[in-house]
Amino acid sequence: MAIDHRSPPFPSHRPPDDERPVSSLVSTIPEPDLSPGGSDAEILEFLDDYERRSLLRFVTIGSVDDGKSTLIGRLLYETGGVFDDQLAAVTSTDQDGSEVINFANLTDGLVAEREQGITIDVAYRYFATKRRKFIIADTPGHVQYTRNMATGASTADAAVILIDARLGVLQQSRRHGYIADLLNIPNLLVAVNKMDLVDFDRAKYDAIVAEFRAFTDKLSFTNVEFFPVSALEGDNVVSASARTPWFGEAGGKPLLEHLETMPVESAGDDERLIYPVQLVSRPDLDFRGYAGTIAAGRVRQGDLIKVLPSGKTSRVERIVTWDGDLPEAFAPMSVTLTLSDEIDISRGDVLTGVENDLHISRILGATLVWMHDIPLEIGRQYLVKHMTSLVSGTVVSVDHKIDMDTLEQVPAETLALNDVGDVSLSLNRPLILDGYTDDKTAGSFVIIDRISNVTIAAGMIRGHGEDYQDDGRAVARALTAGERAGRFNQQPAVLWMTGRSGTGKIVVARALERRLFDAGHMAYVFDPQLLTRINRQAQAKDFRPLVTAAELMADAGMIVIVAYTSPARADRAIARDSFTDRFTFVEAFFDADLPTCRSRLEALGRDPDEASLAYEPPDDPDVMVDGNELNIEREVDRLIRALERRGVLGR
Repeated sequence: MAIDHRSPPFPSHRPPDDERPVSSLVSTIPEPDLSPGGSDAEILEFLDDYERRSLLRFVTIGSVDDGKSTLIGRLLYETGGVFDDQLAAVTSTDQDGSEVINFANLTDGLVAEREQGITIDVAYRYFATKRRKFIIADTPGHVQYTRNMATGASTADAAVILIDARLGVLQQSRRHGYIADLLNIPNLLVAVNKMDLVDFDRAKYDAIVAEFRAFTDKLSFTNVEFFPVSALEGDNVVSASARTPWFGEAGGKPLLEHLETMPVESAGDDERLIYPVQLVSRPDLDFRGYAGTIAAGRVRQGDLIKVLPSGKTSRVERIVTWDGDLPEAFAPMSVTLTLSDEIDISRGDVLTGVENDLHISRILGATLVWMHDIPLEIGRQYLVKHMTSLVSGTVVSVDHKIDMDTLEQVPAETLALNDVGDVSLSLNRPLILDGYTDDKTAGSFVIIDRISNVTIAAGMIRGHGEDYQDDGRAVARALTAGERAGRFNQQPAVLWMTGRSGTGKIVVARALERRLFDAGHMAYVFDPQLLTRINRQAQAKDFRPLVTAAELMADAGMIVIVAYTSPARADRAIARDSFTDRFTFVEAFFDADLPTCRSRLEALGRDPDEASLAYEPPDDPDVMVDGNELNIEREVDRLIRALERRGVLGR
């Protein structure tokens, strides 16, 4: 194992012994003599000891201003993880002449963070004790930066969630706890912070513990522990506090002691190889290798592997690195593999063990954390980045979203910023994937906006579509009207325009069709000429062929615009009843005086007496159009708003 050079192996600052809390956990690490006469053996011994310490990644989460950055600053200070110049930069003199350390500024390095007093970006910090090395991700608590929090928590072994003892459990506390659970973080440490501001009141602490434990009991954390702390003053952070004797008497330990002794669970099966190919390496005619990063498991020379999605098998011939060939490699090493057989392999393919049960599917069931101001649009084309594959696809449906107060599943048609919900996705080509609980890398993906190239959601795979028969042959899943319509950011609908001849139905219908088409939607107009071809008995006013044709078009996902006189109320009622169970039905009544209708028909070279035929106006139309003072653009605007209000058009 290589030394993590990002973490300073030697303590850079440590308080004088008489100022340090008495703790067997943060005992002084033996420091080598770095003077010219120092012993090389001593240095190597120290480095060997440092390398062998286990590594724990943890993330601090919680609502804004709960003290996350201050807690990390305190940990860095107490464990000697702060350089002298860093400490000087965050130390000021109080009115009484005493020095005050702003622990939060040890992690909040951006100018905007220090000006606003909040964390915006994820800050990674490193420190070590005699027992373990740590990587901390300090994440923002503000609801606007929930996406940053999810990013920082995605690789953590444990989460430390802070709750302000004065404010209690907030919705953002619940949201962050729920996201940590979604990300499959096994250990949750709940630090009830700022206990010094409530006089270390045990009753307040117990009330917060009871409320938040009732919340976490509904989740799947392996272990949940609570700590009464003051990050600013150091109580129960590194050493036990004399101001909370009731906590120690109940067996409570300081936060750092728990972090040092906490078991770290493996992210997956160490033997279950998942190797997504990132690059086919051909430096010369005699070498063909497949470069990538091992996502999970390990690989050895001579291992029998299979290539997905082709299913072809071969053996690993060499494991090539810059420093020479290796007998074996494991996650997350970056290597190049060569195989004993010539197989057609390209970027996005996955090498895995012959017994591994990775799935190949175009249909995904996933939980999304929505990270963008623009809400999710069903049917809109997005890019899905999964391991080394980038495919396009659509969200077919939103199954539900999660109420962060009750954890109940709430019906939803979209997801807005910071919403968490379950969705179904349809992709343009299959992915090689796994469930998120089985492997985080193969079970996760991000959604990218095709236009702005911004990451707008993070997804955790919960299931996949069964796209294969028992004999292994691929089968096509039947499309629904909603899926077809979703491709054009709409829902299937029938807009029935009725009124006497000469009221302007057809000209408005054509203008509406053009407007919808230009906006990326798909619509089709049924006018009298088309209806005559469909219905050879048009003079007999037989509506059955018309209704059937319109139903077929709506089932294809289109917005069907029927511009037809349809004079009888009973016939229009039949049409409405035929569509409303499956599609949105909108009735628009075009009304105009007889002289106006007759003059328009005459100008078109048609018989003006058509306007005088018997007509039964609707009792309660969805939209009324004044055909006397017909303004085409205005009426098209009104009809589009009517479709938007009914959810037919994506906004």
